[in-house]
Amino acid sequence: MILTILFFQQKFIENVVFTDIVMYLYFFSLLILFAFGAHGFVMVYHYMKQRGLEDIQPILMKTPIVTVQLPLFNELYVANRLIDAVCALEYPKDKLEVQVLDDSTDETVDLVEKAAAHYRALGYDIKHIHRKDRSGYKAGALKHGLETARGEFIAVFDADFVPNKDFLIKTIPYFFTDPKIGVVQTRWEHLNREYSMLTRTQAFALDGHFVVEQDVRNKAGFFIQFNGTGGVWRKTTIIDAGNWQSDTLTEDLDLSYRAQLRGWKFKYLAHVTSPAELPAEVNALKSQQFRWTKGAIETARKMIPEVWKSDIPLRIKIHSTFHLTNNIVFPFIILAGILNVPLIFIKQQGGHEAYFAMMSIFVIAFIGSFLFYLISQKSVYPDWRRRIMLFPLFMAGSMGFAVNNSRAVFEGLFKRKSEFVRTPKFALYGKEDTWKKNVYISTKKKFDWVVMIEILLAVYCFFGVISSLYYLEIAAVPFQLLYFMGFTCVSWLSVRHALEARKLH
Repeated sequence: MILTILFFQQKFIENVVFTDIVMYLYFFSLLILFAFGAHGFVMVYHYMKQRGLEDIQPILMKTPIVTVQLPLFNELYVANRLIDAVCALEYPKDKLEVQVLDDSTDETVDLVEKAAAHYRALGYDIKHIHRKDRSGYKAGALKHGLETARGEFIAVFDADFVPNKDFLIKTIPYFFTDPKIGVVQTRWEHLNREYSMLTRTQAFALDGHFVVEQDVRNKAGFFIQFNGTGGVWRKTTIIDAGNWQSDTLTEDLDLSYRAQLRGWKFKYLAHVTSPAELPAEVNALKSQQFRWTKGAIETARKMIPEVWKSDIPLRIKIHSTFHLTNNIVFPFIILAGILNVPLIFIKQQGGHEAYFAMMSIFVIAFIGSFLFYLISQKSVYPDWRRRIMLFPLFMAGSMGFAVNNSRAVFEGLFKRKSEFVRTPKFALYGKEDTWKKNVYISTKKKFDWVVMIEILLAVYCFFGVISSLYYLEIAAVPFQLLYFMGFTCVSWLSVRHALEARKLH
């Protein structure tokens, strides 16, 4: 190992051109990461500015007809749980319509039909709408159901959600406080947060978005998004904004921007929650992250020109651009991780002291991210001191998922179309539950090139850690360790979970 380190040092000393290229690329990568990382300071600033401006919960004075849409595709384990929860909503039966938008190709179809028949016999207006072609995927199912929906308002719940009984009582009244409110979105909670370290880290990451980001954006007057589930639309808003469209993988983000550009207002309720299940298997999480990342890039390509052509204020245009393009950071996370290693040897040459002093400024973005997630935990959880300890693991995970998500970024940028891959649901609550016998866990294509690159990067970053220690570059060690931990954990879990699933199938 020592001979290898010395070999690399000699090569970098000899190659001046390569040294310059590395330094310029690294600076550019950190500049991009800093630009988006500084977003944490923006959120913290607006959070402090808006603190104390809490909404007074309006009383439900009217009970309009509400249609609850439940888009499903092969959901054996959670379909009944969702239907039971929706039919338990505290709302007059004659004003509640339930549409089970079922695109399933397995036994879920019979399961749903039995559940629907059961509740119809109890007086519920519940319809089982089964499509066989699945055209347009989720967007197509929602649009198809909207054609016959009798509700003035449309609530949407994905299969992994279990809505609270008072959901409609707490959301519908806001539509009558302002006729321009087109969407009311609630905060996601996590049914299986404590199931594993993987679910705890996911919950930590999502809390940043739902506890701080959505709330701050809404109160500051920026555009926010309907999160695809756990919210209610005014039916006329959907139609006025052009209805559901399937040309992106994030139909929710796409429609959100089209609606807000049409002048509709969104209302975010941080105090009203909708419990949901987190993916407990890493390859399922990868599929979900891929879809969200690629869909956001597709939406950015589609909507950013419309944002800048509109007459909305400049500050909203700028913030919307950052919002829609924030996933572009993933390729630069990889690039910075790769360039970290040669920079160790370049620094040993000497003569670049000013450059490395300037690079230290970019650490400020790391502080902004930490404050952002600190606030998200402190605002909700009494034991926030324990929970904030997940921050290093979250950072490592962001780095570890960079290969998977970079692939999504490039596919989105270059218009490569792909199937809407659903995230398998497991109906997990406690540690005694298991995903390993789930029939939807695929054992195919788990050892693809993405996993191989993650393994190679883990080895490469380990070399960086050893090199940093060898040259006593102590300041570089924490970041090298985060990269090493991230790629190691993600690749190891990908292989381990795939092997466990293959063994049981």
